[in-house]
Amino acid sequence: MKSFRYLLTDPRQFYILPCGTGSSWVSDRIRSPNRRQFTTLLGGAVAAWPLAARAQQPDKTPRVGYIRAGTSNNDPYRESFARGMHDLGYVEGRNIAFEFRHYGDDVGSIPSLISDLLQAKVDVIVVGGTPAIRAAQAVRQTIPIVMIAAHPLGTGLIAGLARPGGNTTGLSILSAELTIKRLELLKEVVPQAIRIAILKQPGNPAHPMFIKEIEPTAGLLALTFRIFEASRSEDFDRNFALMREWPADAVIVRDDPVFNSYRAVMSESAARHRLPLICGFQEMTQAGCLFSYSVSFKDMWYRSATYVDKILRGAKPADLPVEQASRYQLVINLQDRQGAGHRRSADAPHPR
Repeated sequence: MKSFRYLLTDPRQFYILPCGTGSSWVSDRIRSPNRRQFTTLLGGAVAAWPLAARAQQPDKTPRVGYIRAGTSNNDPYRESFARGMHDLGYVEGRNIAFEFRHYGDDVGSIPSLISDLLQAKVDVIVVGGTPAIRAAQAVRQTIPIVMIAAHPLGTGLIAGLARPGGNTTGLSILSAELTIKRLELLKEVVPQAIRIAILKQPGNPAHPMFIKEIEPTAGLLALTFRIFEASRSEDFDRNFALMREWPADAVIVRDDPVFNSYRAVMSESAARHRLPLICGFQEMTQAGCLFSYSVSFKDMWYRSATYVDKILRGAKPADLPVEQASRYQLVINLQDRQGAGHRRSADAPHPR
């Protein structure tokens, strides 16, 4: 019974040599002038072998960059994002690689960390917070970016929600509307409050726009407010001392990744100055804020993995609509008021 042996001489051709079971097939077929033909064929096969071997190698493992404020020890969302990727079938070390970076409270270091991610040859960058997103967009306009951002349309991060354009897509938070709702809730929880301090991050370009939008609501509620700025965590204590001298009745903390990452330091400092904090992250209420009203950021970071998956499969960020949050949570810290160490959480409708 005859079999066939194939010599690959060209990607488009096969040369077929019939072979028997004995050892004489070579000597029987390599006789002049066929010996020259065989040698030529064999040389072609050897030359083609490295190309064939390379073609059979497995595809490159996708590499995903991730950048946030704080450190790996106080980042509450890293695990949520990694779990989202895992639930989509990605296993680190097998079919995905992660490059995690944290900029602490030093917003100025973000561009160098973005460059570091590009040197690591990441295929997509996942990033939260307007300053970091803008830095990622400025370094290179071609790398896909998955964002978690407050009002990205109003801050110019995208061209539109349905078709964001450029290289950025992801999830959006209506931060100004949330801040207005927090003022209304504050007036219900602390009706005697009149003087409200607003703590913002000067490095966050979204904050001035949000503060301007809450002025009408503050007037309707008969609230007077002053703006205080904290660039880094060591600025908290000085600002709270100034608020206490004013004196402020409560503090609205603007949504910012640095504030959230250093929520424990912030809460401890505010407690020393006996100032109630109104925050936008559930994790900040767990650290000591009076209450928070916002989306579940852990859920948003979990869902950001869906965008990464689509991009790795070939989708373009410009064609992926930005998702807007639709479920909100009111989380109240009952510890100070009732002496109990628990918090009450309830789903809330879209802020109106």
